[in-house]
Amino acid sequence: MEQDLNWLTTAGLDINTGIAYTGGEEKYLSAVRRFYSNYDKNAGKVSEFIGDGDYENYMITVHALKSNARMIGAVELSGCFESLETAARNGDTGVIEAQNDRTMQLYKDLIDALKPIEELGNVRPADEIPTDVARTTADELLDALDDFDDDLAKQLANKLMGYPFRMTQRDMLKEAVGYIDDFMYDEASDIIRQIIPSIE
Repeated sequence: MEQDLNWLTTAGLDINTGIAYTGGEEKYLSAVRRFYSNYDKNAGKVSEFIGDGDYENYMITVHALKSNARMIGAVELSGCFESLETAARNGDTGVIEAQNDRTMQLYKDLIDALKPIEELGNVRPADEIPTDVARTTADELLDALDDFDDDLAKQLANKLMGYPFRMTQRDMLKEAVGYIDDFMYDEASDIIRQIIPSIE
């Protein structure tokens, strides 16, 4: 699929960084589309956790936003979310109060600039699997691991690689594949259970 990506540079994204993280133009556009589509949900979470003083879940959310922003080449925004994550981890509510609103405004400004992504519709690379297939595959993978079915487990793990995980979960899945290769099924199962909640 040939796409003119120059408008993404104008929107403030480092396209080369994004393509390097995602592994190609189609996957990159898919990641940008998901980043755009998840704005309302993520902004709502940040607002809710700030309002409740729930800095543990706030930290988890801004960590994910940091990774997602980095994955699409939103370097400045990723750095801002990283500062908020560090502040939350350290219990530094003063930094959060000083920087959260500005960061969320930068986030909204980027989303506004990415509005043309709507015209591309539902961007999905040919080898990308949808959420329902990923959930079913993960469940089948856990069953295969319970049954010590090495060949099926490897096949299902490779299929699950087709889901557009964030970088952290993708690295964890690669680690699980390594455990399967070493016949360490319990360790692989533990990792799969950890990444299932990110299939959404």
